[in-house]
Amino acid sequence: MSKHLSPEEAEQLIEVVSTWYAGQIMKERRADRPDPERLKTLQDRLAACAADQKALNGAGPQEADEIAARYAARAKELDGQ
Repeated sequence: MSKHLSPEEAEQLIEVVSTWYAGQIMKERRADRPDPERLKTLQDRLAACAADQKALNGAGPQEADEIAARYAARAKELDGQ
């Protein structure tokens, strides 16, 4: 990323993505025929968000930028869905 994001901004990006996954998990569980593979994928990705959020707490500037870049890209990707 060309612009350094604060840890708070990175955390907000993780929250946006986490919220999207949580919403999709709820939708999938409520579906007439939930797809177990999709549900597992969504749950794994939500767990990864939680792990990255925890890692962000002790991350240095470079690692925080890498996490922020991943979540900025993912948020943009999910926004298009």
